[in-house]
Amino acid sequence: MARTDRAAAAQAIRREAFVDAGLRLIQAKGYEHMSVQDVLDELDASKGAFYHYFDSKRALLLAAIERMTDVVLATLAPLLEDPTLAALEKLEGLFNGIATWKSERKDLMLAALRTWASDDNAIVREKLRRSTRERLVPIIAAIVRQGVDEGRFAVGSPDETALVIVLLIQGFQEVAGELFFARRAGTVSFEAVERMVASQVETMDRILGLPPGSFTGLDRDILRLWFG
Repeated sequence: MARTDRAAAAQAIRREAFVDAGLRLIQAKGYEHMSVQDVLDELDASKGAFYHYFDSKRALLLAAIERMTDVVLATLAPLLEDPTLAALEKLEGLFNGIATWKSERKDLMLAALRTWASDDNAIVREKLRRSTRERLVPIIAAIVRQGVDEGRFAVGSPDETALVIVLLIQGFQEVAGELFFARRAGTVSFEAVERMVASQVETMDRILGLPPGSFTGLDRDILRLWFG
């Protein structure tokens, strides 16, 4: 390996160590209570080392959330690449796989959710939305294209349809966050949450040109875990 390659690999490993530390501290203390100094203490690192990789604490937050996205997509790759699965199975598996992954890490996701909801992190939210679209649209477009080839999905353009689906997912996540906090405050019923999810499921059927009731949406046990 060339010297420059070894140096780049070492820098990548060091950067990932900062991201790992950030994730641990976000879960343990919450992002708002975590300081850059906490990260430095965790790794016995200098401020210069931190700012070599990240220009701010928010940049570390964005990297931490993007890491979670990378991990969950890697976890779901075998399902998405399985040639024996129909497109609808892959799409439902993608939705439920992401939800299951988050449920298995509920403490971390709760910490991230509280951080995500903060007005101070609006710029991070917008950057992450764009990053998520860039990652998910090609994945969902491939699934939609497969569904068209199977004669199951009736859409004009898989790429544009995939973008619409991703925008729907992002809108759902935003509303779901609001409903999560409303449920904890006791200001909305579980039935209201179920109606919202049912509406999303109905919309997915229409977008893909499927008969009503084809797309099942989130597993009810997962829904109960978060909103019950």
